[in-house]
Amino acid sequence: MTPFTRLLAAPALALGLSLALPLPAMADSLGALLETSVIEADLPKKKTNATSTYITAAESIALLAERDDVALVDIRSPEETMFVGYATETDANIPFKLVNPDHPYNAEKGAYGMIDNPAFLDQIKGFIAANDPSAILIICRSGSRSAAAVDALVKAGIETPAYTVVDGFEGDKSDIGQRTVNGWKNAGGDWTYKIRDGLMPAPAAQ
Repeated sequence: MTPFTRLLAAPALALGLSLALPLPAMADSLGALLETSVIEADLPKKKTNATSTYITAAESIALLAERDDVALVDIRSPEETMFVGYATETDANIPFKLVNPDHPYNAEKGAYGMIDNPAFLDQIKGFIAANDPSAILIICRSGSRSAAAVDALVKAGIETPAYTVVDGFEGDKSDIGQRTVNGWKNAGGDWTYKIRDGLMPAPAAQ
């Protein structure tokens, strides 16, 4: 286990979050200002994003219990949310990538290939237009896809602050290859297998 995964596994992190309320004059441009225990230099490169905006799953659980203007968006595939489960606090499931229906095998990863979701940005824009969140927490399995998704939002000019949940829903792998180290599930967050109606929103109207 690395120093980073030990840090994220600490239960005390659930109490370590504070959310600074934005000044009224700055709220529209800056949104919510999150303070987090995450140190970017400790993150694997694949988990970093261009805006250096991060939060842990444990911190997310505490934050969402206090603020209803912050949204949680799960960007995993619908198959993952259905068969692996998802956080009950999830506001929307908007997949960044989809399972490739041809199921090409990736020998290096020992997994089937995925493809980009062509509707991702339109679905995110539609969600923001309908809900106007102060900030969005982006969660995937363990923090890699969410970092890429945050970068995609910034590149598309979306101004709502977006944060990577660095340990994701399932968390990082332990020394024996099991996802028992951190993440939403291991931090004690509420979750479910039951997909609710409307979890995946429609794209924004053109």
